[in-house]
Amino acid sequence: MAGTTLCSDTSEALELYKAQSLYLKPIAKLTVCVQLPKLKEMGKSISNWEVMEKIRHMAKPHTLVSLKIIKSTMEFMRMEGEAETKQEIKAIVQCLDSKTIKLSGYSEVLKVKAAEAKVSHPSQHDWDSFFRDAKNMNEMKAGERPDTIHVKDLPTKWFTNRLKDRPNEQVIKRVFESFGEVRCMDIPMLDPYRKEMTAVKSSGLQTFNFNTGITFDVYIQYKEYISFVKAMDSLRGMKLMYMMDEEKKAYTSNIKVDFDRTKHLSDKSIKKRRIEREKLEQLEREREEKVRKEREEEEQRIEDEKRMREEEEKERERKRLEKIEKRENRRREREEKRRQRAQERKRLEDERKYQVKIQTEERRFLLAQRKLESIRLLGELFNRIKAAKVSKDLAQREIELEEDRRRQVEEETKLAEEIKRKKVEAKKRRKEELLHHETELREKILKNWKDKEEKKEEEMRERLRKRIQGRKTLKSAAVKPSVQTGTTSSEVRPAPSPPDWRQRGEEWIREEYQNRVLSKDRRMKKHLGYKFHKNTHFNPHMEWKKRLKRKETEMRRWKEWMEWKKQFLYWKRKFSSPVHRLTNSPPPYLD
Repeated sequence: MAGTTLCSDTSEALELYKAQSLYLKPIAKLTVCVQLPKLKEMGKSISNWEVMEKIRHMAKPHTLVSLKIIKSTMEFMRMEGEAETKQEIKAIVQCLDSKTIKLSGYSEVLKVKAAEAKVSHPSQHDWDSFFRDAKNMNEMKAGERPDTIHVKDLPTKWFTNRLKDRPNEQVIKRVFESFGEVRCMDIPMLDPYRKEMTAVKSSGLQTFNFNTGITFDVYIQYKEYISFVKAMDSLRGMKLMYMMDEEKKAYTSNIKVDFDRTKHLSDKSIKKRRIEREKLEQLEREREEKVRKEREEEEQRIEDEKRMREEEEKERERKRLEKIEKRENRRREREEKRRQRAQERKRLEDERKYQVKIQTEERRFLLAQRKLESIRLLGELFNRIKAAKVSKDLAQREIELEEDRRRQVEEETKLAEEIKRKKVEAKKRRKEELLHHETELREKILKNWKDKEEKKEEEMRERLRKRIQGRKTLKSAAVKPSVQTGTTSSEVRPAPSPPDWRQRGEEWIREEYQNRVLSKDRRMKKHLGYKFHKNTHFNPHMEWKKRLKRKETEMRRWKEWMEWKKQFLYWKRKFSSPVHRLTNSPPPYLD
C-alpha cells in the first residue's frame, strides 16, 4: 500500500479504535546536519548516497527506518531520519552527535550534528490567535470557531467496511468519536460532484485531488471545544498504525492534522455546497435526459436504415437467384453434351485397353517361364557351391576345436599350479601370523602382569606406611625404651628376596604354549581342515589363557604374602631400635 511502512516495534502504540485495529504511534524523527568540505578540484562532487550510508553505519546497532535529504548546499547537507521508537532516537542522536565521518577521495573529515526533530503540529496558541485575529469569523457559529479538524492522507483500506474499496462514513465517525461527540463530518472523496463545484473553487477554499483512491481527506466537527482540544492533543506528533490480525503484522502511515481555517463545515459553506450539488444534479439529470433522447433518435434512425437495407438485400437476393437459375440451366445442357462425348471416349478406350491387356498377359506368361528356368539353373549352381563350402568349413572347424582343447588343457594346468602355490603361501602366511600373534600375546600378558605387580607393591607400601604412622602415634604415649647400639639375639632379619618369578613366568608360558597349545592346534587343524575356529566351540587359545590366568593368580598371592612378610619383619626390626626416631631420618625403604 502506497504511503505505508511496515512496523516491527509496537511497544509505544496507543489504542485508537480496537474494533478497526487502529492505533496511534509517536513519530520518532531526528535531523542530521553534515558540514561539507570545500571542493578544491573542478568536476569533483560528493556522493549523497555515500554520506547516507556512513550515517546509517554510525547509527548501528540501531536502525533508521527512513533517511532522506531535505536540504543540500555547498556548505552543508541536512537530512531527516525516522526510527521505530523514541528511545531509539535518543540512542541514535548520542551515536551521531558531534561525530565525524571520512569520505573516500577527501582528506578532510566531515562534522556531524544530530538532534531530535520537532514535529510540525498546530498548538492551542495557534488556533486561538488565528480565530481571534480573523475578521470574517464568528465564534458563536459552528464551523467559524476552533471545533473542526482537517485530517489528510488517511489510508482508504483501513476505513472500509470490508465490502467496498471506498471509506465508510460510519466507520470514520466511530473512530473519531473516541475523542468526543461528532456534530458533522465531510469526506470530499465520497462526493461525486465535488470536482465540478466551481463555486467552492472560486470562493478560495481548498480543492482536492481525486486522481487516486489510495488516501483521502476528512473534515470532522465536534460539538464541544474540549473534544476538539482532546483530538488535537492526542494526534499531535502521532502517526496512524493498523494491526493486521491475519498476517500478525503492523503498518504505519503518516497523517497530517490541522484545524480548519476555511469554514469548511460552517452552515453557509454547507448550504453553498448543497445548492451547488443540487444544480449539478439538475444539470446531470438534464444531461441524462438529453442523452436518452439522442440515444432513442439514434436507435430509431438505425432501425430505419436497417429496414431499408433488408429490403434492398431481398431485392438483390431475388435477382441473384434468377441469374443463378439461368446459369444452372445452361450448365445442365453443357453437362449433358459433355457426358455423351465422355461415353463415346470411354467405349473407345475400353476396346483399346482390352487389346493391350491381351498382349500384356502373353508377355507376362513368357517372362514367367524364362524366370522359372533361371531359378532352377541358379538353384543347381548354389547347391554345388554349398557342398564345396560345407566341406571346407568342417575341416576348419576341426582345426579350431583341436586348438581350443590344447589351450584349455594348458590353462587348467596353470590354474592347478597357481592354486597349489597359493595354498603353500597361505600356510606360510598362517604360520607367520600365529607366531606374530603368540609374540603379541606374550608381550601383552607380561606387560599387564608387570603393571599389576608394580601397582600392588605401591599399594602395599602405602598401607604399611599408614600402619607405621598409626603405631608411632601409639608408642609416643608409652615408656621410651633404652637406646641400644647393637642388635640383640632376638632381632629378626628381613626375609631373603624371592626368586625371579618374572623370568620363571616367561619360561613357563613358553613351555606351556609350545607343549600344549601348539600341539593341540596342529591336531585340530589336521582333523578339521583349517576350519576349527568356525565349526567348533573349542578354542585352544582361550583354554590356554584361562590356565595362564589361574597360574598368574597363584603367583600373585604367593608374592603378596612374601612381600608382606618381608615388610613386616623389616619394620618390626626397625621400630625395636630407637635410632631412626632420634635422628628423624626417613626410612630407607620409602626412598
